[in-house]
Amino acid sequence: MDNINEQFSLIYDQYIDKIYRFVYLKVNSQEIAEDITSKVFLKGFEAYKNQYQTPNTQHPIQNPGAFLYQIARNAVVDHYREKGRTPVVSADASPEIADPGESAQEKAILSADINTIKKSIKKLKQEHQDIIIWHYLEDMPIASIGKLLDKPAGTVRVMLHRGLKELKGLINES
Repeated sequence: MDNINEQFSLIYDQYIDKIYRFVYLKVNSQEIAEDITSKVFLKGFEAYKNQYQTPNTQHPIQNPGAFLYQIARNAVVDHYREKGRTPVVSADASPEIADPGESAQEKAILSADINTIKKSIKKLKQEHQDIIIWHYLEDMPIASIGKLLDKPAGTVRVMLHRGLKELKGLINES
């Protein structure tokens, strides 16, 4: 049992910040993101533990990161289903990107650009939002996103391209 705890502890350390950031971008609330993230890791740990305790497990967890992202994605959908809203990336939250060499004007321009991008991203289809976030913010390879979505890498590339093309059009409209 201790070995399973140690193994999952390493997985937790590797993915906690990434899963939290993904969830936070979807819910725009630190408190809700923390709650959902803790539920994600609890479900992930239970599933991880069960695969070792149950003989002849049908579907062992091959990619823990993809597995946790899928749990997180479903948890965000469940959260919004309970709230009766559609999950979107919030346009209101702006991460602090500070460069001591930037003037106030440069910071204001950067903040406005980030808000424009966020407003545009939230208009995309859910899968396009997820793929763009995973690939560009989480640095997740196309093949990993494909496994996560149970789609071939080529399909994910096409979806990413279409999402970016649509995003560019939305940004240009703004």
